[in-house]
Amino acid sequence: MHKPAIMAQPEPAQPKVQPPVQPPVETVAPEVLPDIRLTKDLLYEILLSEFAAQRGHMPLALEVSMDLAQKTRDPRLARRAAQLALQSGDPEKSVEAVSLWHELDPGSAMATRMLSSLLLRGGRLEEARPYLVEVLKSDGDNVGLTFLQLYPLTAPQPDKPAVLKLMRDLAAPYPDVSEAHWVVAELARAAGDEKLALAEAREAHRLKPSWNAPVLLEAGLLSKTAPEQGLALMKGYLSDYPQAAEVRLQYARELLAQKQYQAARDEFQYLARENPDNVELAFAVALISLQLNDLNDAEKQLENTLVRDGKTQDDVAYFLGQLHEAKGDGAKALEYYRKVHEGAYHYPAELRIVYLLSSENKLDEARQVLHQAALDNPEKRAELLVIEAQLLRDAKQNDAAMEVLKQGLVKLPDDPELLYEAAMQADQLGRYDESEKWLRHLIKVRPDYAHAYNALGYGFLERKVRIPEATVLVEKALKLAPDDHAIMDSVGWAYYLGGRLDESVAMLKKALAGNGDPEIAAHLGEALWARGDKEEATKLLQDSLKDHPDSEPLKAVMKRLMP
Repeated sequence: MHKPAIMAQPEPAQPKVQPPVQPPVETVAPEVLPDIRLTKDLLYEILLSEFAAQRGHMPLALEVSMDLAQKTRDPRLARRAAQLALQSGDPEKSVEAVSLWHELDPGSAMATRMLSSLLLRGGRLEEARPYLVEVLKSDGDNVGLTFLQLYPLTAPQPDKPAVLKLMRDLAAPYPDVSEAHWVVAELARAAGDEKLALAEAREAHRLKPSWNAPVLLEAGLLSKTAPEQGLALMKGYLSDYPQAAEVRLQYARELLAQKQYQAARDEFQYLARENPDNVELAFAVALISLQLNDLNDAEKQLENTLVRDGKTQDDVAYFLGQLHEAKGDGAKALEYYRKVHEGAYHYPAELRIVYLLSSENKLDEARQVLHQAALDNPEKRAELLVIEAQLLRDAKQNDAAMEVLKQGLVKLPDDPELLYEAAMQADQLGRYDESEKWLRHLIKVRPDYAHAYNALGYGFLERKVRIPEATVLVEKALKLAPDDHAIMDSVGWAYYLGGRLDESVAMLKKALAGNGDPEIAAHLGEALWARGDKEEATKLLQDSLKDHPDSEPLKAVMKRLMP
């Protein structure tokens, strides 16, 4: 592998937590009510449960309420137990309580709905099935809305094929319901069955031509395989429903993706006229104008937006900075970026100022902006330290870059980004013990950080030391990131150095197929040569050098193998 890049690793996205849902009041049919006398003991327990709930003692309230419902078999008390269980946020107790409510009042539509919803949220698809069938049967003319309500409950399920099968089964009795076909189409797309998704989206559109959701889905699917068909579909829809802003926006974006710039600008201008306060649309028009080399129009549109009243002036100043930067006018870009004093674009504007100053070799001034940005955005401190170190590296001040990272680790000793960057910087300076120390600490802090294992292992491989240990490390990295071609290259190179030539060639070929990096080609050429496949190695190296004539790794390998 080529030397690991000095870069930050993104944090995983956090899942959204669904708030508990409480059932509304529902009348209980008199015939399902048991004949129970309100004794002192029963009244005491009811009051105990209610007082406990009012005072926040939810476990006690729920325990007493469930006991009451089970003893009395009264659906009203079971419904109250279900309410308390839902308030508690405990999914298992909620299923237990709502199941009891449904058992005691099987005619309650709300109990059935709540039970099916809870089972779906818990991934208990087959358990939910009979209740979902019951819910859909009871909805009559509103069944389409019910399918739409089911979609956000089914879409997050991890077993995409299973949830698709469930929804297809549920939708089968409703062939004339557009919403049922749309939900199946969306779930089919998520499951990777784009043929089924396209067919279902088209049927949903046929059944309800005015509804934009099937059109958006079908056009999105066609954008991969038949973009012109997708454009024609949206254009036809917009001729019938010109106010469909969401479809028009997707149409404009697809025109832009297909490099139909003039048509794309026309559509964005239409949207901008309909939404005069939307600065993003104005900026989109400006950028397309820039692509069409209509710079005056681009600047005019953004400046007109800038002088409007409201809270978007900082945003537009940022966009004007981007426009002038794209035009190559760094001084004008700086002028506008410095006008961004607050809002969502304040931090990005500071970074652009840093970049422009550094490109003008104003390193000290750029660093001052970074230090101020760190005061304004303390949560970005690690990222800003990495940027400062990169500026110093670009200025060939490697020791100073190392010092910035080390000082950062004093205050943020467990920050993964800083640890990785410091390790890579130490490796570049030949401080291998320091690099190993930080990488091992990073692995301790973040045992799932694939590039830490890869960097540590590849460092050994590059120096041809501790090969067995290096092999274990890069194999661990590949296990954590099985689709990473750079890590595949590390593993292939480890196999080569360990004498496992067939495994090395197979792994390096896989890496090169996914990433044509010349360093991977150099590794593969060397492995092929060592295995005796000199003709194949020669052709590979020569072809790669034609594509990458400045590649030092390729030149070095060819000089060594074919002097």
